[in-house]
Parts: sequence; structure tokens; C-alpha cells
Amino acid sequence: MTYDHLIPWTAQEILAATTGELLCGDRNRQFAEVSIDSRKISPSDVFVAIIGDVHDGHTFVKDVIHQGIYGVVINKNKVKEFPVSEWHNTKVTGIAVEDTTKALGDLAAFHRNRTDASVVAITGSNGKTTTRKLISAVMARQFNTLSAIGNYNNQIGLPLTLLRLQQGHTWAVVELGTNGPGEIARLAEISSPEIGVITNIGPAHLEGLGSLEGVMREKGELLEQLKSNGKAILNADDCRILKLAEKTDREVILFGLSEDATIRAEAVKEKAGGISFTLALPQERVPVELSISGQFMVSNALAAAAVGYVVGLSTEHIKVGLEEFCPVPGRMNYFQMPNGIHIIDDTYNANPDSMKAAILTLKALRANSRSILIAGDMLELGKQSASMHIHIGKLAATSSIRRIYVAGEFAEAVAKGAQDSQMNGQDIFTGTKDEILEDLKNYLKSGDWVLIKGSRGMAMEDIVNGLKEWAGIQPLA
Repeated sequence: MTYDHLIPWTAQEILAATTGELLCGDRNRQFAEVSIDSRKISPSDVFVAIIGDVHDGHTFVKDVIHQGIYGVVINKNKVKEFPVSEWHNTKVTGIAVEDTTKALGDLAAFHRNRTDASVVAITGSNGKTTTRKLISAVMARQFNTLSAIGNYNNQIGLPLTLLRLQQGHTWAVVELGTNGPGEIARLAEISSPEIGVITNIGPAHLEGLGSLEGVMREKGELLEQLKSNGKAILNADDCRILKLAEKTDREVILFGLSEDATIRAEAVKEKAGGISFTLALPQERVPVELSISGQFMVSNALAAAAVGYVVGLSTEHIKVGLEEFCPVPGRMNYFQMPNGIHIIDDTYNANPDSMKAAILTLKALRANSRSILIAGDMLELGKQSASMHIHIGKLAATSSIRRIYVAGEFAEAVAKGAQDSQMNGQDIFTGTKDEILEDLKNYLKSGDWVLIKGSRGMAMEDIVNGLKEWAGIQPLA
């Protein structure tokens, strides 16, 4: 990172941002950055001891002080565990807060508001990361744009992204994720966006949100937190999003295939490794060639085009940004192996809507060749898990898929759905990922099309890597 453009922190600013209590040290002490990682922290940084799912940052406070770190933020209920009186003698600045995770968000909100950058925030059941990257690619044609790393979209990841804002950044493009009620509201409160994008609303995270109505309410929280003069970029092809559009008092710009959309796609054509369409803006039309497959990717591209249009980018800048976009690893990545087998790697994540879209893409691309689906569980669907896996089995069977491989707890549910739709049981294989790989090696032949997909927790990329190794493709260094 270029330290010339960092905005330093004082202990007093940290106290003001978090309403924390100074335990010891100098209110005027300066710090370069906020860090939560004891392995990567620099001597000039302040360490915030986050309590995570695996590690409690408080267990590393002693280590970071030993490394020469002179600023720590800890939970008030942990203070008695530390030699605060000794810290006075070592010039450590210690700050206590009610909750270090909340404090991290408060620091990010404070920092976001002391920069000149504006924020685009994206949420939705599918396509958040791809849309965020497309928007960043478009915005970067003209603006100094900060984009999140990976899928930093929760109450730790989002603040870490915003804390990377430096003098000179014009825009930050972030995504907001959720597993339960209230999370989008908090993330939107932290990011305080000028532009809010909702990609779609579907059956994702039902375990925490309960129903599609719950998902709709949760995603709609983004619009509530938009700045008063903010703009809502919404999907005109999603009936639930249109309900949100009717309720918000923010300016709405619709994107989609619908005639009601301000930003539309026309003449969509799908092919292996890409998709083309005509981008229709209010005053202009331009052809666009995306280097990523799947008709649903057109919707993500339209969302990015809508953001570019709203911020005043030229049609040419929007076109170039979209066309230079590189696919996100594990998200509809197409490649052909040396043995002539076509692979669609969509292993990053899965829910019912994205699984359906991927299967329909497989159906469109395979032409007259054999198509094979390799599916892992779709997680976090709660009580509807079994029924939704059955539905995917039925969809696969009615989409002319020749053979289905299924791994996971709900493999039998997928198999049942396929058999209920008259798929031959001999064309359905359930087992472990290793067992699936072994059978695939005997079954696949040149010209086959293979879709591999499952939720993040299923690590279905193991199948992709196994097939690459079988085909003699060397792993990237």
C-alpha cells in the first residue's frame, strides 16, 4: 500500500468513532492503519481484537505488543485479563469498547465519512461478487475506484474494505451479504452508499431469513440506508424487487430485459466462453461482447452499465469496462480440456436460483452433445432444503441432462427428483467426491459438457481440480 495517501488515525479519533474508553496511553498517539491480523500487522498500526468464529483476537494481544505494536482495542469484558498497569510503562495505548466487531464497523463508517469517496453498495441473492467486479471494471475507466477483496461482504469484511480508502479514491464498490435479519441494515449503515444495487431476490439463506418475504425485507434495507439524494439501481425483471421500487422514496433506475427498464439488453446471443447483446441506453445503443457465459450474466452486466450511466460515464467507457471484465474464479468459468471435454466451473457457491440458471446455461451450450451435471448440496435453506433439492433433480431431468452426479447430505433428494421426472436410475450417481471422480474418468468422452456446482462449504472445486489432473492440465503456480 502507498503510505503517502493514507489517512492516519489518532487515539482520540478511535475513541470518538467507537465511543470507547481510554485505558492507558496518549490520546494524541498516531497510527497508520487499523488491523485485525496479528500475522500481518505493522508497528505503526492499531490492533483490534476481533472475536471470530475460529479465533479470538484477544489471545494475540500479548503477541502484538511483544512485536512492538503500541495500540490495541479490546472488549471491556476482557480488560481484567490484561496487565493494563504494565502497559502504562511500555507506552501502549489501550482502548476498551463494548464489542470489537461493532467497533470495527464504527471505525469504517468514521473513516468512510472523512474521505471524499462515494460508495456503490450491491446486494442480492445471486451475482453480488460478479456484479461488484463488473461495476468496478466500468468505474475504473474514469475514476480511482476501490473494490472489495474476494467476497468481503460481512460485518468484518466490509469494514476492512472501507478502511482501505485513501486520499484520492473517488469511489468504493462494496457488496453486502447476509445470513440473518438486520445484517444488511448494519452494513448499509456502515457504508452509507450514494448508489444501491439489488441484483435479484431468491431463495438464499432461508435458514436465517425464513422465507422469500424475509429475503425481500432484508435486501430492501439497503434502500432505507441510501443517502437522501441516493439512487437505487434495481432489476426490472424481478417482481419482488419491483415491489421494493414502489416503496422507496429514492430515485429508481431500472435495468433488465423488460421494456420498462431504462438500461436494457437486446438481441442476446449465447456461445461457449461468452455472450453478446446490444446495450440499450436512453440515448444510444452499442454492441457488447462479454467473456463469460450464462444469460443471467447479462443482468449483472446491465446493473454495472446502469451504475456507469448514472455517474455520467460515456457509452464507450461502459462498453470497454464490460468487455475487459475477466470471470471470477469458480463463477461460470468455461474451459475445454485437452481431451475435448467442456467444463463449466461454477463451484464458488449455489442456491436454487443460481443452480437453475447454471443448468439452463448448460442446456443452451451443449447443442447436440452429452451434458453432465455434478452437483453438491445447496446449504442454508433450512426446512425447505429437501424440497428444493428435489426440484433441482426434476429440473435436471427435464433439461435433457444425460447423467447426474450428486454429493452431500441431500444427494438422495436430488436423485428422487430426477427419478420422479422419469430419469433412469442408472444415469444417477450418488457418492463422495472421490467416488464421483473415479466414475467420471470411465464415463466421460470427448465432446461432453460438464457443469460442476455446489455451495461454498461443499468445495466442489475438488472435482474440477481432479478432472484437470486427469486430463494432464498443470495447476497454476
